Parts: sequence; C-alpha cells; structure tokens
Amino acid sequence: MMKMSFNVTAKKLFGVKYERLARTLFLDLVVFWGLHIADFQVQIAPFILYLMSAMFSAGVMWQALSSDDNRANLENMLMLPFESRTLVFSYVAALGAYTLLTKTAGLLAVVWAVGRWSWVEILGSVLCALAAIVVASCLYPLRLGRTDAYAFYVQPEKRKGTVRVHSRPSVWRYLFRYLMSHKNYLVNTAAMWGVACVLPVLLGQMEARFILPVGFAILSLNTPLCILLSCDPALEQAVRFLPGQQKAFCIPYCLFLFGCNLAADIIFLCSWQLQIGGIAPFHLLTAVSFALLSAAGSVLLEWYCPIRGWKIESDLWHHPRKYVVPAVMLLLAGLVGMFL
Repeated sequence: MMKMSFNVTAKKLFGVKYERLARTLFLDLVVFWGLHIADFQVQIAPFILYLMSAMFSAGVMWQALSSDDNRANLENMLMLPFESRTLVFSYVAALGAYTLLTKTAGLLAVVWAVGRWSWVEILGSVLCALAAIVVASCLYPLRLGRTDAYAFYVQPEKRKGTVRVHSRPSVWRYLFRYLMSHKNYLVNTAAMWGVACVLPVLLGQMEARFILPVGFAILSLNTPLCILLSCDPALEQAVRFLPGQQKAFCIPYCLFLFGCNLAADIIFLCSWQLQIGGIAPFHLLTAVSFALLSAAGSVLLEWYCPIRGWKIESDLWHHPRKYVVPAVMLLLAGLVGMFL
C-alpha cells in the first residue's frame, strides 16, 4: 500500500518512467563537471554550506506541500480507502525525494564544484537537507493543529461576504487580488527588499559605478511576480483568446513589475547612501532604466516563451528561465560600469 501511494505521487513528479528525474540528475552532473574542470573556486565556510542546504530544502519542501496541484492530487487519494500513517509517510517521502533530487541536488552540484570539501562536509550538507525536509514536513500540518493525513490537505479559501461586480475589467485589480491570495509572493518580495538592505554590506568594497548596476541586476530576480501567465494557464488562455489583450494586459503587467523592481532598487540606493554614501542623480536614472528593462524582458518572456509542462509551482520558481533576465542585466551592468 505504501509503495503504491508513493508511486502515485512520485510518477506525477518524476514522470511515468522517472524520465524527468534521470534528465535532471544528468544535467546536475554536467553542471558539476563543467564547473569542476573550469577550476573556478570560491571560499565558502562549512556553516554557510549547511545553512544554504537546509534553508533551500526547507523552502522548496514547503512550496511542494503548499502547491495547489499537489493538493488536488492528495484530494484524489483521500477519496480512496487509506491508512493514515501509510499515506502520510508515502506522500511526504515522494515530495521529499522530489525536493532533494531535483532541486537541492542542483544547488549542491554548484556549491560542491566551486569549493573544496571533505567527504564529511559533503555528507553533512546532505544530512542538513534531509533534516530540513523532515522539519518542514512536521511543521506544515501543525498550522491546522492536526497530525493525520487530512492535515496535509488544505481546502481552497472561500470568499467571505459579497463580491463586488465591476463594470469594467482591470488588470491592476487582478494583480492586486492575485497577490492578496498568494501571500508567499508578498513574502518573496519582502525578502528581496531585505536583500536590497544588506547588499551594500556585501558589495560595498567596490566602486559604486561598477557595483550598483550589478545590484540592480540581482534585485531583478523576483521570480514569482514574473511567472503570472505561466502559473495560471486559464488566465493565459483567456488573455490570448480575447482580441487586443497583448497590449491591454502586457503594458499594465510591465508597469506593475517596473514598480516592484524600482521599489527594491530605491531601497538598495537608500541603504547604500546610509552605509557608504556617494549616490548621485545618475545612479537613480540607472536604477529606473534597469527596473524598466528587466520588467519589459520578463513580460516578453512570459508572452512569447511561457513555461509549460510543469508539475508543481516549485518547478516554476526554480525553472532555469528565471536566470535569463538577471543574466542579461548582469551583462548590461558590466557594459554600464565600463562606460560610466
């Protein structure tokens, strides 16, 4: 029974014949070997290795447990006769394997390749990831005060009170409501603001004209806000089906991302001014330009290259496409630093 329950979830995540798992592990191996033979080395303390492994794994596991797609899959299994403990162990084990083998493995492949680690430290990073997965699995059902299989199934929230009907559709209204119903997106945005506050401490040793554009490029990595079409196929279908929606949707969406990016950039500039100083008007102009270009690039990717074929929301958050716009912005930051 446990093996059957495990396979139901695992095959949905890894593919019927586990082909997605094999492909992912192969790519991780290619990344590891490519960085290793390039002899690119970074000094990383073992504590940071353990912390990255644990926090990253816990975050991905929590996302997997909270995924609407997994909720629907669990709902189907709860309709069948089941033994609570067996279902819980198999469900958590499948999601834990998905987290460790498809997400954490990619992070560890990069970190192991660019550092010099002993076998004890490598094993320790794996154990930290496993411990974080177990802790996240134990804490998740406690939100409901239950410990049975139903504690992992959270019904969709129902709207309370009367629903106001608007005579005209509004993309801005949709974006606001979407954020209010997905608090994790707000948390991620707040986390980026926190990163903006500490970046001057990490990058302050270099000259502002070189490093400020790099900071703007890093702060464009707000993945959840840049995948609104990919994560909602119904919305994408409606937007593409109705006439004139490319302009009607994409322009407000671009302005929305521009505002979010610019807020993070302004926090970064204020933090730099308070800690280091030397901010000039053209730095603000650079921030506006980077915020607008990264927003436009994200919207163009969503419109012309949406992510499809994903299994759970975590696949979207950690899809390689998330690095395209920041990578382009980093290249542009290098050019700006050379000519300013």
